[in-house]
Amino acid sequence: MITAVDHVQLAAPPGSEDRLRAYYVDVLGMTELPKPPVLAARGGCWFRAGAVQLHLGIEAAFRPAHKAHPGLRVTGIEQYAARLRAHGAHVEWDDNLPGHRRFYSEDPVGNRLEFLEPETAV
Repeated sequence: MITAVDHVQLAAPPGSEDRLRAYYVDVLGMTELPKPPVLAARGGCWFRAGAVQLHLGIEAAFRPAHKAHPGLRVTGIEQYAARLRAHGAHVEWDDNLPGHRRFYSEDPVGNRLEFLEPETAV
């Protein structure tokens, strides 16, 4: 029986690890996780924020995911969007999900990311 999502893996081009670290750690506020040595030899990076893990794996024929994406729940979505914009990231608000505030952005290699926060009852 499935009990949880362990992680989401996104692809990245060879040699992009420093850009990924700068974005996922400095911009999004995640922590880099050490990869097991056998997997570290393949390149890429793993990141965590609370129980959420994103793994960025190196793919030689990389193409960014423009439709498929992780949905990342945040608190203080307005401030979080301002944080991304302050670091030069594009923020595109979308009001099509009832009961939620959400926006889309992209990581430095072009993968789509969704950030959302449930609206509080008034």
